[in-house]
Amino acid sequence: MVEDKPAENTSSKSALKKEAKKAEKAAKKAEHKQTTSGSQEIVKEEVDVSIGKYGNLPVIKSENKNINRKFITVNELNKKLSNQIVWVRARLHTSRSRGKQCFIVLRQKEFTIQALLSVSDAVSKAMVKFSSSIPKESILDVEARVSEVPNSIASCSQQDVELVVTQLWVVSQSAPQLPLQIEDASRPEKAEEEGLNVRVNQDTRLDNRILDLRTPTNQAIYRLEAGVCRLFRDALTKKGFVEIHTPKIISAASEGGANVFTVSYFKGSAYLAQSPQLYKQMAIAADFEKVFTVGAVFRAEDSNTHRHLTEFTGLDLEMAFHYHYHEVMLTIGNLFTEIFKGLSDQLQNEISIINQQYPAEPFTFLDPPLVLEFNEGRKMLAEIGVEVGEEEDLSTPTEKLLGRLVKAKFDTDFYILDKFPLAVRPFYTMPDPNNPKASNSYDMFMRGEEILSGAQRIHDPVFLTERAKHHEIDVSKIAAYIDAFKYGCPPHAGGGIGLERVVMLYLGLDNIRKTSMFPRDPKRLTP
Repeated sequence: MVEDKPAENTSSKSALKKEAKKAEKAAKKAEHKQTTSGSQEIVKEEVDVSIGKYGNLPVIKSENKNINRKFITVNELNKKLSNQIVWVRARLHTSRSRGKQCFIVLRQKEFTIQALLSVSDAVSKAMVKFSSSIPKESILDVEARVSEVPNSIASCSQQDVELVVTQLWVVSQSAPQLPLQIEDASRPEKAEEEGLNVRVNQDTRLDNRILDLRTPTNQAIYRLEAGVCRLFRDALTKKGFVEIHTPKIISAASEGGANVFTVSYFKGSAYLAQSPQLYKQMAIAADFEKVFTVGAVFRAEDSNTHRHLTEFTGLDLEMAFHYHYHEVMLTIGNLFTEIFKGLSDQLQNEISIINQQYPAEPFTFLDPPLVLEFNEGRKMLAEIGVEVGEEEDLSTPTEKLLGRLVKAKFDTDFYILDKFPLAVRPFYTMPDPNNPKASNSYDMFMRGEEILSGAQRIHDPVFLTERAKHHEIDVSKIAAYIDAFKYGCPPHAGGGIGLERVVMLYLGLDNIRKTSMFPRDPKRLTP
């Protein structure tokens, strides 16, 4: 006989089940509450404390001229400004993210400074992350506190301070992919010996010239080039010269040669000026006495060399004299001396920057400059077995060889070679009265390469016509030029200088394209 279970056992089980369900429900509720509370805490932690202090600015359209921010240049940042808040506009040179920090280098022309963003009560993770994602070469507006650093920052021009960033705005964003890296384009030539083989070749540089021109070296090169122009103008202005501006579209080849660019001129043709030569002389005939001009010169020569361009900047001058063309020749020689002294005194920082990438021997010169006659140069060459004919011009290799001989004997990188053969000079050159094979003409050289060709000009119209016919020049095409001397013209001389070549040789560079901002040669018409 089976005994019945007590009724209280059944009801006890039911109560236990209810209690278990109740406990489970309470546990789930507690878990949900804890999860919700945790989420709220996470949300609270991720609130961006830097909102309004970083981001991309809208395109500046000059709609607001009341933004009162005083910007400081990178080269002015030093210990004297320690703990001051400053605004800087510069390019993002490099960036490096590390944990809760981002180190960036800002570049302005040839000057650089390190800046730091670090997660803090004022700088959020989001701001640091944003800064690390900005493409290099973007233009930034940065507000920061200037801070002294315990150890010198060797990789930047401003080595004693850094910027602790409080605001960071992108003014103009660069494309993320760069065709060349500024660091590679700035690498010293000697670095190859040290195992750094990354190089940017010349065509890549010129094809992407805007980027290439941003390197500290290029910034310094064109600052120095501007210095040559300024010193040229200043020195001549002090001597009573007048700056003039001559036509670049002319009716006949200015030097009587065939190497000119022909341009369509309404129903006829004209030429781009090879030189301001004829017009400088006309200005002398018009009683200006001393003139100079700075402007483009065009040469349609298929010369693919290290020192030739089809368009370059000419620094030209012309001067009346009393009785001897040496009055002019020595004025020009002393002009170069003044320019060299001015570069050394005023642009030493630029020279130093350029030499870091392109090392060269310092440029040497004598004061007053060395003057040799052409036949003296011939004798120096003959002494080492190199013969140059009495009526021959110097070839480029012979020029360089003579330059080395002059340097070894006289310790100068600049000299004047006088009395060139008449046969190799233009029709308007005055013959030497004492030697029918020579002329009253001169070339000037830097590091063994010609940088100026000049002479006494023929100022008598009858004699000028005779010499033009001797050179088989159609005098009808230069009638206006010859007529300029019909009404009396003082004796005069002058010369033309190639600006880019002067800068190239002064700095000891290997190619003129390094000193032409946008070079033109037989193979390049862009950018």
